[in-house]
Order: sequence, then structure tokens, then C-alpha cells
Amino acid sequence: MTLNIRKLCVGAESIQDLQQWQSGRLRQNGGKIWHTTRTWPRRFEEILHGGGSLYWIIKGQMAVRQGILGFEPEPQDDDPDSRPYCRILLSPELVATDPWPHRPFQGWRYLKADESPPDLKADAENDALPASLAAELRALGAW
Repeated sequence: MTLNIRKLCVGAESIQDLQQWQSGRLRQNGGKIWHTTRTWPRRFEEILHGGGSLYWIIKGQMAVRQGILGFEPEPQDDDPDSRPYCRILLSPELVATDPWPHRPFQGWRYLKADESPPDLKADAENDALPASLAAELRALGAW
């Protein structure tokens, strides 16, 4: 079974906002994109072997995912004795998902495959309701 990670996307207003920010980082980092976190996933091997993804929660909705390519340490310059942070190496491709409402939390959490939103179909993106309306309808149990 695939194991994923879910994370709040602080500062982004939309998927397009995240995409623009990451495009700039890709140019700065020589074609690599990552997210830095203080804690290493203990189950990182399950994530890698199962083809896990990082599901971004934007404005209260789990709305997009990125494939996880690997994990590497990020050394901290200010304190050489501290534990290194973890870089979650990500695929540059953003895959829109069915928007699911999600409450805020700190850090990241594991996300099982059967608890994650499905990807949006390519033809459904143009016909889909606005993400905020879809989330509201789902929260009310009307959709």
C-alpha cells in the first residue's frame, strides 16, 4: 500500500501560486525542488518504495500532490552539532486532486492511499466547480 505525506502549503493562495513559486526555486536550485522539514519520516522507505506523494493543503483544501523522489539531509550552518533537517525531494510536476476540505495542523502527517483524494481527470479540470464551492458542498454532505 502506498504511503503519502500531507502538509500545509503556507503562503500559497492557489495551485498556480505554488507552481510559480516552485518554478523560481527550480531555476535557483539547478532543476531540483524540495521541501525542508525538521523531522525525518521514520517510514521513509515505505514512502519511497510505494511511490508516495506529498499532498499540499492550500487554503483549507487538500488540492494538489507532488511525487516524492527521495530524502536527503540539509545541514544547518548555524549549529554544526544539531541534527540535520530533512529535504523531501519532489517531482516538479504538480497533479491537481479532487479538492477535499482539511483542518490546519502543524508539521506534516502520514496519509494512507485509501484516505487520499483522487487525481482530477484532465477533462474534468475545465468543467469542475470552483474548488472552494466543491469543498463547501462536500462539507455540507450535498456532494
